[in-house]
Amino acid sequence: MNKPRLYSGMQPSADSLQIGNYIGALMQWRTLQDENEAFFSVVDLHALTQPNSPSELRQKTRRTAAQDIAAGIEPSRSTLYVQSHVPAHAELAWILSTITGFGEAGRMTQFKDKSSRYGADATNVGLFTYPVLMAADILLYQTDLVPVGDDQKQHIELTRDLAERFNSRFGETFTMPRPVIQKETARIYDLQNPTSKMSKSAESDAGVLWLLDDPKATAKKIMRAVTDDEGSVRYDREAKPGVSNLLVIYSALTGREMGSIEDEYAGRGYGDFKKGLAEVVVGEFEPVRTRALELLDDPAELDRALGVNAERAAAVADRTLADVYDKMGLLRRV
Repeated sequence: MNKPRLYSGMQPSADSLQIGNYIGALMQWRTLQDENEAFFSVVDLHALTQPNSPSELRQKTRRTAAQDIAAGIEPSRSTLYVQSHVPAHAELAWILSTITGFGEAGRMTQFKDKSSRYGADATNVGLFTYPVLMAADILLYQTDLVPVGDDQKQHIELTRDLAERFNSRFGETFTMPRPVIQKETARIYDLQNPTSKMSKSAESDAGVLWLLDDPKATAKKIMRAVTDDEGSVRYDREAKPGVSNLLVIYSALTGREMGSIEDEYAGRGYGDFKKGLAEVVVGEFEPVRTRALELLDDPAELDRALGVNAERAAAVADRTLADVYDKMGLLRRV
């Protein structure tokens, strides 16, 4: 029996991934790759919607791939590749853009948020059509399952609408993908501002736990994390956002129930709790950090592995694209 096919991607938007990427994406990917035929992509074409120097983008792309592999997304178990190494992504995005309504694309919440923040002149067309490229990423692989955060749910709905529209007009072509929505507890907040989601683009580095940080720097950030004056280790997202955020991290990395952690630190105060959490985070990150840096020390071998996987991805993607071109009546080169 064939395994369900799964696709997900991650932007190379920083030199290091942060703990939100690790808990919210990589830990989930690591589990899902055993139950599914998994395609994971470093989506460098998406990253072009933000300013990047060419050398920085290449470096970030390699570093993101190395961290993915170090976290357990093994190229031998999953098809982990760089998006731009498979030209079919951009080609299918153009095809899908021709059946996407202007108003439909303009209603995407993330585009509206960013365009209102940057202004019309500073907002590029790539940001507007970003969800269409995302739809192409997914549909190319006849994907059954797409693990995404709640903020991406609208993009998956657009993907499904486009798949249904194409299938209706041109005949059965695309598999209808289903989202696998991450749990709310997978959302990690800034250590210094625990009401804001932890982000690679945070104004201050002090509240972000980077996967490639020195272990001492990681421990120091945890010890300085914002809590409250109560002194009680218990989960209450509204009243105690700082402590609740630390509990979510502790629970996610250890697999323990929050109640068990609360019981362990009952009456012991935040100092002991933070020390315990620092040990957990450093213990989880250190082997990943070591392996990622080893991979980055041999970029030629890393590029070779990514190239092999790109060929594997292209073999699937090109079949889908050929079918799409044929059904739309595009004359094929002989």
